[in-house]
Amino acid sequence: MKIRLKLFAALRDYLPAGATSNEMELKVADGISVQALIDLEPVPARRVHLLLVNGYHVAPSAFGTTTLSDGDVVAIWPPVAGG
Repeated sequence: MKIRLKLFAALRDYLPAGATSNEMELKVADGISVQALIDLEPVPARRVHLLLVNGYHVAPSAFGTTTLSDGDVVAIWPPVAGG
């Protein structure tokens, strides 16, 4: 199945070379969990702070039990500090 992975802020550095936007299409196993997706990608798990699937927040405690479907969009943001 295919999903779209969007990486924001400093996580854009983990996109493939030559990427012209902040997203990429991935082919993954049917029913893959959010945690398995994170484990597959080069983004360090410690850098995943906010994660949305199709615009809905997924808490870190649900990464292992939240499964993805064909066409889903996963968006990930790193921790952000400011002041």
